[in-house]
Amino acid sequence: MAAEEQIRVSGRVKREIERRRREGESYNDVLERILDENDTGDFYDGFGRWSDEEAERVREERRKAKEKRKRRMRERVEDAA
Repeated sequence: MAAEEQIRVSGRVKREIERRRREGESYNDVLERILDENDTGDFYDGFGRWSDEEAERVREERRKAKEKRKRRMRERVEDAA
């Protein structure tokens, strides 16, 4: 199969393609396989969708937990001083 196009890649990228290359695969085969693996969609796409209210509630709880962790760390630093 003749090359339809040429692309330039860095030495690091070429080494990575070669590392992932299976016996009998062309560079194009490797890239197609890798792209197909990455194109299966994000695990979270369409999974467990929350309502806007639920998402906001979770964001708020995470914000509170983060503030609580920061407060505890400040208290520990002050206690150690």
